[in-house]
Amino acid sequence: MFLKTATLVLAPAVIIQGLKVKKNTPRLAEPAGLRSGRLGSGTALSVLIIGDSAAAGVGVESQSDALSGALANILQQDFELEWLLHAKTGDCSTRITQQVQQLETQSFDVVITSVGVNDVTKFKSAKKWIQQQKTLYALIQNKFNPKLIIAAGVPPMQLFPALPNPLAWLFGQYAKAMNHELEQFVQTQPNMYWIKYDLQKFQQLNLEMARDGFHPSKEIYQLWAEQLAEQIRTRFLTAKFKEQN
Repeated sequence: MFLKTATLVLAPAVIIQGLKVKKNTPRLAEPAGLRSGRLGSGTALSVLIIGDSAAAGVGVESQSDALSGALANILQQDFELEWLLHAKTGDCSTRITQQVQQLETQSFDVVITSVGVNDVTKFKSAKKWIQQQKTLYALIQNKFNPKLIIAAGVPPMQLFPALPNPLAWLFGQYAKAMNHELEQFVQTQPNMYWIKYDLQKFQQLNLEMARDGFHPSKEIYQLWAEQLAEQIRTRFLTAKFKEQN
């Protein structure tokens, strides 16, 4: 109720600011480069990354510097890796679910998701959003049978340099509410893990975002990939060690 009221009260200012941001913010293209591949040696591992523009790597020039490339570079040190990126700028929960439905049914050890920013910009309620997430993750489970699903948290949009207040504050409140629901849901799922998108920590490390002030930079993608790799190593290398002993 609070967010709905705040949205209505702030609507005139938010509409004006939203139009200015859309006009003045550079529109960055998705980076060129490979969106699938095989590399490395060791334990066999298959990874699927799905989601929005952050998953697609917007903010850098090459996929090698984006999330998928950074993650593949790390994982190849310990795994015989097969990976696939399927993400598109502007996709919200509904569109991502539709995209997943069109993918070939196959097994992946790990599925990584980045979903939410485009739902925030549509002022979607957290209650409606989490229902859509439950539908998406049920589809992922049935279609890919992953051993691990890692759900990236919605970024704290109040910290995006491209967004002025009160628009930034309002987006931040929506993101916070969505993260609360997502974290609670993930805790009930035995094969899911939630990763906080800790932009505040990145900023404390003096890491800047991409030049549009809206997407990750090469350095942020690298840290994000390291967070993901840590969970994947823990899940798969530790499990292998236990099996061997």
